[in-house]
Parts: sequence; structure tokens; C-alpha cells
Amino acid sequence: MKRTTMILATALLLASPLAMAYQVTGPVLEVTDSKIVVQKGKEKWELARDAGTKVTGDVKVGDKVTVEYKMTATSIESKGGGKAKGKNKK
Repeated sequence: MKRTTMILATALLLASPLAMAYQVTGPVLEVTDSKIVVQKGKEKWELARDAGTKVTGDVKVGDKVTVEYKMTATSIESKGGGKAKGKNKK
């Protein structure tokens, strides 16, 4: 579940320049045109990448890298049921 969440979150990497940036550092396990997999401790972090991803140097398996990424919501759907706080309703 955690890996699926990370894949989805990183697919949204460039969705908003205002999103908070995060980073992960570790050795590269796999690198393709569409993703990079980095080992952080015992976890494997799979991060999406595209033509807009800035890459410095020639990244290859075994290299230690730092990957900066962002997580951004693309849509929010309210299911209702919550109680409104205060008297201001929009």
C-alpha cells in the first residue's frame, strides 16, 4: 500500500509549483525514462519522472542520488456528512 501511494504521489510531481518539496537520498536500484527506484534503508522508493525532470550528471544503478519530489492533490471530492464549524457556509 505504501509503495502504491508513493507511486501515485510522485506521478503528481510537477502538478503544482507551489507544492511543498520533499527529498529522498540513497543508492539507485533502477533508472528508466519514466521512473527511478532508490533504496532508503530497507524501503524501495519508486519515483515517477518525465522529460521535465531535471537531471544533473549521468545517473546509473549504484550511484548515490538525492531526489527532490512534490506531492499535490489533483482533485478533492466531498462526500458530506461532516458538521460545519461556525456560521459561515459557502
